Amino acid sequence: MSMAIVATKPGGPDVLAWREVDTGRPGPDEVLLKQTAVGVNFLDTYFRSGLYPWPEGQLMIPGGEAAGVVEEIGKDVKELAVGDRVAYTTPLGAYRETRVMKAERLVKLPPGVSDEVAAAIMLKGLTAHYLLHRTFRVHPGQHVLFHAAAGGVGLIAGQWLAGLGAIAIGTVGSADKAALARRHGYAHVINYKTEDFAKRVAEITEGKGVHVVYDSVGKDTYRGSLKCLRRLGHFVSFGQSSGMITDFKLSDLAGHGSLTATRPVLFDYIATHEELEQAADALFAEIVSGRVMVQVHQTFPLRDAAEAHRQLESRSTVGSSVLMP
Repeated sequence: MSMAIVATKPGGPDVLAWREVDTGRPGPDEVLLKQTAVGVNFLDTYFRSGLYPWPEGQLMIPGGEAAGVVEEIGKDVKELAVGDRVAYTTPLGAYRETRVMKAERLVKLPPGVSDEVAAAIMLKGLTAHYLLHRTFRVHPGQHVLFHAAAGGVGLIAGQWLAGLGAIAIGTVGSADKAALARRHGYAHVINYKTEDFAKRVAEITEGKGVHVVYDSVGKDTYRGSLKCLRRLGHFVSFGQSSGMITDFKLSDLAGHGSLTATRPVLFDYIATHEELEQAADALFAEIVSGRVMVQVHQTFPLRDAAEAHRQLESRSTVGSSVLMP
């Protein structure tokens, strides 16, 4: 038995409770982890609120990324050993002190990546990787618009885009977040609360528009995002922090210049162990080299996950937040 954050029904942060749960023992292809750091993401609030469904009447443990130490291994596990530092990302289940995991869903951490950083980058960093390298492969000189540039994914993406030679334009909601985004690779930063971001993008690109928009905000931004795209541009919707897009029509793409649109999900890009390992290796290389630097801006005790959710949903956090078991 160990402690975890659980919910018995969808709702606000108050549905999250600190409760003892049964960890279990590892099966033949599994390992037992003692978790040392757990990441916090907007995805967690989607599950908690019921925006993303989960079986009613059952305990739900939120959390999509964590790091820890292997404490016990199953008899068929060959590539991991007791004492290995590892990390993972998964849709649910990370808000707990200990956890049994399939060995194939874990990656070893190199010496240059701390447990706290690993917990902050597995979901967010692998998301940045697939967005920039697979959903739409960014090339040098291309204009890119990235919403929520001061968020956890946005700060990683800004640095990665700069390294790729792209011209990154970020949107934020405050002057402080604008300064933070500029320090993380964005050539241009737009405060959408004081400026019309679509108009400003047109000015920056001399009326041509951007090659791709990465939009995790959703309802409040998608119409403007389409206006920002150049002919044959790409709209990548990978989240909905302001709410679901409900009135999107395929004809909107034709009306803005034969655009393409996609709604990707990270876990389809790392479905196999080989895909997971390749993406993680690329991400860790960026971190270890210093080309992408990740700072954990907020830490909370694991038992205070509800407060972390309140701050995240009020948009009072910047960058990455981590829960400490």
